Formats: sequence, C-alpha cells, structure tokens
Amino acid sequence: MAVMQRWAVVFDAPEGRSGTAGIERYWGNGGTVDNLTRLIAGYASTLVFEELPEEVVHAATQRMVDSLACAIAAYRCEPAEIGIRLARGAAPKRYPGRILGYGEKSTAEDAAFVNTAMIRNLDFNDQYPGGHPSDCLGAFLAIAEAAGADGRRLLSSMVVAYELFVRFNDATGLRTKGWDQGFVIGICTAAGIGHLLRLSPRMVGEAIAITAVANVPMRNTRAGELSLWKGTATAFATRNALFATLLAAEGMTGPDRPFEGKHGLWDLITGPFELAPLPGRGGEFRTPEVQLKYWPVEYNAQLVVWAALELRSKIDWRNLTEVNFGTYAFAYSEIGSDPEKWDPKTRETADHSLPYIFARTLVDGTITAASFEEAAYRDPLLRPLMAKIRVRKDEAIDALYPETVALKVEAKTKDGRGYSFTPQDPLGHNKNPMQDKDIDTKFLRAAESVLETPRASEALRCWWDLPNVSDLSKALNLIDMGPSAIKR
Repeated sequence: MAVMQRWAVVFDAPEGRSGTAGIERYWGNGGTVDNLTRLIAGYASTLVFEELPEEVVHAATQRMVDSLACAIAAYRCEPAEIGIRLARGAAPKRYPGRILGYGEKSTAEDAAFVNTAMIRNLDFNDQYPGGHPSDCLGAFLAIAEAAGADGRRLLSSMVVAYELFVRFNDATGLRTKGWDQGFVIGICTAAGIGHLLRLSPRMVGEAIAITAVANVPMRNTRAGELSLWKGTATAFATRNALFATLLAAEGMTGPDRPFEGKHGLWDLITGPFELAPLPGRGGEFRTPEVQLKYWPVEYNAQLVVWAALELRSKIDWRNLTEVNFGTYAFAYSEIGSDPEKWDPKTRETADHSLPYIFARTLVDGTITAASFEEAAYRDPLLRPLMAKIRVRKDEAIDALYPETVALKVEAKTKDGRGYSFTPQDPLGHNKNPMQDKDIDTKFLRAAESVLETPRASEALRCWWDLPNVSDLSKALNLIDMGPSAIKR
C-alpha cells in the first residue's frame, strides 16, 4: 500500500476496530501534514492488542524477556552509572520514570536513557538488519507505570515499534548512506510511546515530526576506535523521542512535513520511499523476524563464535599459520576492515572486532561478558594469533545476505593441512530460532548473578506471563537489584 494514499484509504479497517472512527476529526481534510507522518501516527493510535495473532504476542514476549536479560546482565555498566548520576533526585510529579534494576525513579527521559544503556551495553540484544528494535524498550519500560499501562498495552506498544522498525530499515537503507540507527529508533520510540499514552493521531504526529527533524545521527558512532557512545547512541535517541512525545502531549507542535517537505528527509537524505503495508492494513506481522543473539557479541560476529568453536574441535590453535575469512559487505565494514579491530583498546572496539572475537573464542572455548574486560581484550598473548587472521568481502557470501547469514572459513596449520567450511544462520537467526528454553537460560544466567535464585525464577515466570499482567509495578519490582535484592 503506497504511502501517498489518502488517510481515509490507508486506515480503511474492519468495522469496530478501536480508535479508527473519526480519525479525520483530529487532522481535518486539508493541511500540510505529510502522508508518511499520518500513516505512522494513525497506526500507532489505532492498533489494539486484540489484533495481534498468538504467535506475534509470543514473539514479542520472547524479545521482552530477552531484552530484560540483557539489561540485567549489564546492571551497573559504566554508561548506566553515568546516566544515573545525572538522573538521581529529579523525579517529577508528572510522568516519573522507572529506572530498571536500581529501584529508583527520575524524569521519564532520564530513565529511558539509563534503561536503554543497559539493554544495549553488551550488544546482546535483538537485531534486524539496520539496528536493534529492542533499544526502544528502555523508554517504554521507563514510562509504562506512569502511563497506567498493563502487560497487554506494553506488548502492543512494542509491536508498533517493531513493525515500523522493520519497514523503515527495509525502505530507507539509512545505514548504507552513513546515517546511524538512532533516527529510526527515535521514530519508532515516539510512535510506541504515543500508543502507550493513548495519544491522538495528531499528538503522535507532532511527536514524530519533532523527533524526525531534530535527530538524524551520523554513523561515525560505529567507525574506527569505538567509544562508550557506541552503546549509548540509541539511549540518547530514545531519551529525545520520549521527551518529544511528552512535549507533544502537552501541546507542542512540530514541523508539518518532516519526511516529504522542503528540506525534509526525502529531500536531503533518502529520496522518496514507501513503507511496506502495515499489519492489519494490508500487510503481515514482521515482529517474529527480528533475530535474537545467543552470544554477547554484535550480530555479525555470532557466526564468528560458532566458526571458532568448530575449528577448535578439529585443531590446536597453536598450530595455525593463517585463517582467512570471506564475509558479506556489511560484516566486513563493521567488524573486519578497520585496522583498530586488530588491536582493540576499548571494550566497544573489541566487541566489534572479528579477529579478536574469533581468537578469544578459539583460545578460551567460549565468549562471555568477561571476554570484554580490559585485561582480556588487551591480552598481548592474543595479538600474534590475531595477526594471522585476514578478512575480505566474498561476493558469493554477500549475495546471500540478509536472507542467509554465512561465513567462509579457510585455515592452514604448520603441518600443511587445510581446513575449509562455511557455517551459516547462527542460533537466533529466524531460520534457526532460539527457543524459549534458550531465553530462560540467558535470563537466569544474568539474573542469578545479582538476584537470589528464587527471585530470579519468579521474575522470569512473571515476565513470560506478560499478556496477563495487570500490575506492571509488581513485575518491575521483581527485577529491582537494590540493596535488599542483590545476591550476597
């Protein structure tokens, strides 16, 4: 369905769908609001939980539990601690924000920053080519209580964000143009928060316009030697989008044509594009296509870990003379091209380094959060092995991406033997999905390090039952890791 269709056609929905009646009274029949803004705002304002098929509810719940596992595993990470130092003592009377794990409240936007920083810190959270839709969830979890939301409303807000995220990344190719994922994260966060707060289409449209025009981040965030900002850029985006949505809820108006107007996104960056039809409006639900991660490394390196484990089962790494990788263009750009990847000096560079991740796994037989502590990534004994690794773009592998994620591995040993194999579709890929039991393990490993085991198990059961949770405060309290909850 084309973006350029009129509002009344775009939202031609089955009779009785909540929120669709009288949409035009919010917008009027004229005005200069662009069609894409109307499309997004209308979808965010009219979706209802009852529209969601059972498999979509389950997929969203999986990704929520997975995201909480990522946040808990990164509890007290440096970016979150920086954020909370600024957030403490700032809780307002209106829209106080819940800070995950800390048992504290602050402004909604500051809580969103800290929450997203934790979800994102280990690069362990879900992904779809173009970025990480779960980065939006830090904002939703921050304001869900203040919004009076229950588990179903939280999940439908999440689906709004995920469905838009997939379509925006398919349509725009922003990251290939040098722009960072924070732009799409911001749009999806504003739409999801608008849904959570039950704002009118006009208010959601104003929030989207403010967010779109004021927040177009550069992909320099992920180039060269990476800094703490790599893991907090989307935290900044969710903070800004949440604040923009609260401004809109209070009556702030935004630019009238952020996408299609003069000096808008189409004009300056992308050119015209159309979003694929939204679910229930001519399209299918895409949330289950969002991929999960089994290992705490960025997505393009998931297969690198499996490749290292496979090679380790066949040879002694000390006998290697060279290892050559053929990969797809995006993986080469992200984790195998910059010289800094062969001598990482920050955690963020190490978790985006193919040679480091492969060598560390080959030597240790696993990869964990501890693999990215400074003593590990600066290990001088690992540098000779890393120097034997070469990475190139392979045209055949690139042609398979993103439908198939593959890696060509060729290794040689001192005795002249050669090993060649081509692993593909790591656990967590939509062709090789993680199961609930895998997510349980991920959650409990994270939670049991900071919570008593019975409490961790109770929290896991509660969040799996999110569609039936009427009191989100209780669910959020279960993952507070303040002094009374921390495992001794």
